Amino acid sequence: MTRGAVVGDSLDLMVLSIVPATDENFADLELLFGPSGAYSGCWCMWNRQTNTEFGENVYEPNRRALEKLIANGHEYGLLAYADGRPVGWAALAPRAEYSRLQRSPVNKPVDNKEVWSVTCFVVDKHHRGRGVAGALLAAAVTRARQAGATTLEGYPVAPEAEMADTEVWHGVESMFQLAGFTEVARRKPRRPIYRLDL
Repeated sequence: MTRGAVVGDSLDLMVLSIVPATDENFADLELLFGPSGAYSGCWCMWNRQTNTEFGENVYEPNRRALEKLIANGHEYGLLAYADGRPVGWAALAPRAEYSRLQRSPVNKPVDNKEVWSVTCFVVDKHHRGRGVAGALLAAAVTRARQAGATTLEGYPVAPEAEMADTEVWHGVESMFQLAGFTEVARRKPRRPIYRLDL
């Protein structure tokens, strides 16, 4: 999909290859997510479940659910590779598939437009701060357009001075701004909604 994206600063450049997640590369996704399923057994299922469902399905049930979605050819996300190893992930799908977004007082729909959403970023700890998430966001724009989407939406964090990596899995506001997204709602001071017309 995206081949040869160069990211990093002038002293630490790397070339990324970014492709859709499929059943053929699911083992690479497992390697990136590790035994914790990226974070606390999530396996990127948080936005697809209620709190009760998530509490009942953390770790292995969520891993199986993600594997089943991808094995069935479901559009779910993108994997970034550096030197043949998985280093990043971005969840990408039609917004209607994310039931939590539909119910959220902060991220509920802005209007009746059919949009796609990029909801989550996971970057290997050894590759953070090197532009991997930004490259994944650019690839998500391309992939959503290829899939026929007319609008892509994201739910970044407006970070404070000091934030843990686990607090910015939505992506950060500046990354969406640099990618050409525009703020369309802000129902909580640090949680805007950004959109890009495709």
